[in-house]
Amino acid sequence: MIPLSDRLHCMLAPLRGKVLRLEIAGLGGGPQFTLDFIGLRPSFGKPDVTVRASLGDYLALALRREDPDTLFFTRRLVIEGDTELGLQIKNGVAYADFDRTLQKGAQGSAAIYGMIQQIR
Repeated sequence: MIPLSDRLHCMLAPLRGKVLRLEIAGLGGGPQFTLDFIGLRPSFGKPDVTVRASLGDYLALALRREDPDTLFFTRRLVIEGDTELGLQIKNGVAYADFDRTLQKGAQGSAAIYGMIQQIR
């Protein structure tokens, strides 16, 4: 379960009762979530919408280093399935203030990702 602020919860309201897959490009899969009254929780089954990007691009979005529209129009962020739902989520994330918890998690993940890239 990922608790969300009231504002971010409202921005993601179209996801209620739907399944979102966040797919990492090149891996062919990724975590799936749905929205409930507290926040995002894991979900199973066929996704209604799949959002695909590289791990680096997801981190850049979470850290506000990249804009979702830029990634979308340069085809680094791909939406499949219910594209209307995907665009609502993309736009909600673009204009929402991320919770500090999510930002701290993204910063830690970015540091780990940077170390992995240096090892390669």
